[in-house]
Amino acid sequence: MTSGILFDFNGVIVDDEPQHCDALIATLAGYGVSLDRETYYREYLGFDDRECFRFTFERTGHSTDDTALQEAVARKHTEYEQSIRQSMRLVPGAADFVENAALEGFQLAIVSGALRSEVELVLKLAGLRAHFAEIVAAEDVPVCKPDPYGYNRAREMLDLPARRCVVIEDSVPGLAAAHAAGLRCAMLTTSHPEDSFANADLVWQDFIGHEAAELPWGHVRV
Repeated sequence: MTSGILFDFNGVIVDDEPQHCDALIATLAGYGVSLDRETYYREYLGFDDRECFRFTFERTGHSTDDTALQEAVARKHTEYEQSIRQSMRLVPGAADFVENAALEGFQLAIVSGALRSEVELVLKLAGLRAHFAEIVAAEDVPVCKPDPYGYNRAREMLDLPARRCVVIEDSVPGLAAAHAAGLRCAMLTTSHPEDSFANADLVWQDFIGHEAAELPWGHVRV
């Protein structure tokens, strides 16, 4: 039986947290809400766009109905797309890692709080889309990480048992989601320092010098 690697996206495949941060700051400014980078990385990392706005609007007295949240998400998407088309940087070693894992026969999927259009755009620009069998994006889940729904769904779509899958993440909510799904999780220190991941099964700085065989295979979290 083949094995599967379930990748988070932002901070794992593409190093675009700065673009997401800037896009959210710019969008919230349009609502008269101030957000700084330190607060973004401390409080917002791991949220999908909808949760970012719901979290903020509840505290600032703005409407949190579906129409208001959808409009805010659309505004942020416009800001993000303009930025990523101008400057896109993959996580070091990510392209080679993905390509080699696919060639070695691993089934690959993405589980992300990003919009599907954003995931598809980056993968197309990077030439990596063909390597991923499945994508579970923000539109595909009822709740964001740390809920395990996204990882459970991706594993089921690949038709693989938990013991044959490993997650690669960069956020604390992502790590919690992977473990809640009963999956081993390797962490990248692209968004948080290594000491933030005491419960991780493996920690790498990035993908340089690493291959899929090094991931923590063969055990189910309980």
